[in-house]
Amino acid sequence: MVDTVKWKKRIRSLLTLDSHPGHISAGFAVGVFISFTPFFGLHSILAISAAFILRINKVTCLTGSWVNTPFTVVPVLLASYRLGEAILGHSPEKIILKDLNWTYAIELLESHGAPILIGSSIIGFAAALFSYALLYYIIVRFRRKDETLAYLTEEMKETGEELE
Repeated sequence: MVDTVKWKKRIRSLLTLDSHPGHISAGFAVGVFISFTPFFGLHSILAISAAFILRINKVTCLTGSWVNTPFTVVPVLLASYRLGEAILGHSPEKIILKDLNWTYAIELLESHGAPILIGSSIIGFAAALFSYALLYYIIVRFRRKDETLAYLTEEMKETGEELE
């Protein structure tokens, strides 16, 4: 069963981070983009690396990289593959996973890797843009309602604090 109190506490802790809303949103958006890549098992490592390289919020980047869950990965991969095939001008082929071995897996990757990578990059970029705008709006609205956070937001505007 989902513990709603625990989830509300976690979401509130993200919304109240002592950072500019754009900085928090950028970290989350990069994480969301990474979550749509087909590099399963590496999303957390890629998110932390990207956060250090791009100097964005590490917590929100890591959190964003967990958006694409095991429940959504199959539909996202299918959509990515179909989009990639359409962009490359190919008609989608059926993939048969019978008698899967390493040789066949490498052949599948060679023949279907480019469409999946292209499609997932486009879908991930769109999801990242959407998540940036949505999270920025939520943070600003949340901080306006909370007096102490409203003060922090005003202070950041006065000092001109922006993304690093």
